[in-house]
Amino acid sequence: MRITTLLTVLVGMIFLSSAAAAPRAEYKIVTASKTGTYIQIGNDLAKWVADPAGIDLEVLESKGSAENVQRMRFEPGVKLALVQSDVYQAFLDEAKAGNADAGNIIRPLRLIMPLYDEEIYFVARADSPLESIHEIKNKKISVGPLGSGTALTARTLYQLMFEEPISAANAQYLTNEDALVKLTVDKTIDVAIIVAGQPAKLFADMKPEARKFIKILKLDESAPESARAKKTYFPAAIRATSYPTWLTADTPTLTVKAYLVTYDYGLQSTVGNLARFAESLCTNFDKLQANGHPKWKQVKLELPALSQGWRYYGPMEKRLRACIAGQRSLNTPTPTSTKTQAPTRNCTEQEVVLGICKS
Repeated sequence: MRITTLLTVLVGMIFLSSAAAAPRAEYKIVTASKTGTYIQIGNDLAKWVADPAGIDLEVLESKGSAENVQRMRFEPGVKLALVQSDVYQAFLDEAKAGNADAGNIIRPLRLIMPLYDEEIYFVARADSPLESIHEIKNKKISVGPLGSGTALTARTLYQLMFEEPISAANAQYLTNEDALVKLTVDKTIDVAIIVAGQPAKLFADMKPEARKFIKILKLDESAPESARAKKTYFPAAIRATSYPTWLTADTPTLTVKAYLVTYDYGLQSTVGNLARFAESLCTNFDKLQANGHPKWKQVKLELPALSQGWRYYGPMEKRLRACIAGQRSLNTPTPTSTKTQAPTRNCTEQEVVLGICKS
């Protein structure tokens, strides 16, 4: 083992062990509903990352990404959040367009690292004539709760596919559970759009009889509406192995990226705690993949270049890059080089969904 590699490992061990001597920090992470994937990811981070770093991390439920951005910015104790990429970008776009509230919320936020792709489920009744995603135009749709990432995703996708916004008369802002009731019992909506990384508890807990009541609409790659959607979202599949009790075949769909987010903290104690969290995230990454939610197996321990306006949190980025480089050195027999990648008015519907309406 080279001297520089050994020093990197030792420094990391000393850095983490110092957490045991210091008082444990009490932080919070905002996730999503109790039946979604985000809350399971939050529990994994609390157990396998925060605890070894000397942090008691409380995992909080929420409506989803749009609410998480605001709670990350303003709620005391919330130091971490899980946020969809399109929601983060929507806030940046609103800020760039001159929305002062959006700018005040998003500009101080920083990324820690990208996580995984979340599947987008278009759920219809089993007896519905609808078969493909591009057939949902002018249908009554549950787009997710106000303040949720799902609502933003659903509206953005609809706009992309049909080049017009979903009408207020056809959009219902329901929780996942309420949407399934309205879909299958009341039959007052035609489609429920749900965003969740597979396997999602909401669907994994369903019994085989579920296929008598609901089905997943598929992505038709040949449809022009699909081509327009793929300008922002990415094709993937909802695997039958994720839901073996009620899916009999893989279903093509679209995905959106999930990110772990924090704030541009300057208080030294917070900077130190979050740096330890980053070190622990790197050194315990194998435990996350071995013991955590299956989605961790899709996460790569890397910090790719970001789009304009997106920024990593410097202290955590520095610690992560050093740890990642050290681990690569341990697994590489010969030296390798690594590159560092660098006034009152009526609110728009977009602002209402993002939760930044003040009319």
